[in-house]
Amino acid sequence: MRHTLPIAPQFYVTAPQPCPYLAGRMERKLFTALQGEGADRLNNALSQQGFRRSQNVLYRPSCSDCAACLSARIDVAAFTATKTQKRIAKRNAHLSRRATSPWATEDQYDLFRRYLDARHADGGMADMDVFEFAAMIEETPIRSRVIEYTDRDARELIAVALTDVLEDGLSMVYSFYDPDLPKDSLGTWMILDHIEIARENALPYVYLGYWVPGSPKMGYKANFSGLEVYSGGRWQKMTQPQDFAATTHPLSTDPIAEQVANISLPDRHPTGR
Repeated sequence: MRHTLPIAPQFYVTAPQPCPYLAGRMERKLFTALQGEGADRLNNALSQQGFRRSQNVLYRPSCSDCAACLSARIDVAAFTATKTQKRIAKRNAHLSRRATSPWATEDQYDLFRRYLDARHADGGMADMDVFEFAAMIEETPIRSRVIEYTDRDARELIAVALTDVLEDGLSMVYSFYDPDLPKDSLGTWMILDHIEIARENALPYVYLGYWVPGSPKMGYKANFSGLEVYSGGRWQKMTQPQDFAATTHPLSTDPIAEQVANISLPDRHPTGR
């Protein structure tokens, strides 16, 4: 018997589990598989609707009693570095950038383990072994890159970003860095450098993942000018972070069936193919 992939993506919902961002709340995700020859088109279409990629899955928060998680991206043309961000860029000018195919290395994993042990020892990825790390880096059906930042003098790996290349920008899937250099603000630095990469390649956006009002872990994303968040079914400029705090109301979340019905899917037979 011949088995074929479904004509249209099938969407599912995860079981509720404790939220990693807001204490006392439960999270739930709407997700679909990312596979087949249309994977790039699907990833592009859903990324523009607030979805994120994790290996071969695209997901978006769909919590029953909370709508705090907002997908965030930087409008590169509208971004202007602050004085602090300019100082961070100058402080890290000694780092060299190298973009490679998505291939995991021992040096990357060693840095990843140091980062987790120092910054997220109690997080969901704390027990990730070298094989799971390799899967996170390498299992991608779309155009992805590993961007390594190395100290030119010491020739040491300082920071790494797993980045997807979308038709309208760069999506920072996951990043980690040397936890012994807190004053260098390497997390901010990598975002600044991705803005430069996007400019060099005429890409309009840098996707940052989720911004969560009230979560200290995500507060730094609101420090970037040109920030937009996906709220109410559209991208909106975020001029005042407090304006989006009201989205935590449970009535902000549509029923699952309605959410799926409102998702715009890419043309399965694009012109010219």
